[in-house]
Amino acid sequence: MSANVFVDTCVLVYAYDIDAGRKRQTAQEILLGLRQQRSGTVSMQVLQEFYNTVTRKLASPLPKDEARAIVEDFAYWCIETTPQEIKRAFRIEDEARIGFWDALIVAAAIKAGATRILSEDLNPGQTIAGVLVENPFVVP
Repeated sequence: MSANVFVDTCVLVYAYDIDAGRKRQTAQEILLGLRQQRSGTVSMQVLQEFYNTVTRKLASPLPKDEARAIVEDFAYWCIETTPQEIKRAFRIEDEARIGFWDALIVAAAIKAGATRILSEDLNPGQTIAGVLVENPFVVP
């Protein structure tokens, strides 16, 4: 089994957004690979943001029952966020000078033992609190 990879909300959203074009295919390939390697991880925050986004914010929103089934499907990847992660996020927010919600993603990734975060919202190539940020949608 390879090292854990933390998946941010955008990757899940693009995988199920029929209007996302190439990003959809890329996200689907990423999720399939992580399933096969048993190395994907998410937080409750990611699942909540995913559900809200795909049912309310997409041009072609998913039906709620379908979105709920997807959340259930990824629930086994989910790590629990506790007050310890919130405290860690406060430190990361101050040290890395990023927003609290992004810092909480990093704190959850650390708890999950992730070496990388796949995200479009953080600076690619940056290492935050020992976790490397990668934007899987940037074409080299």
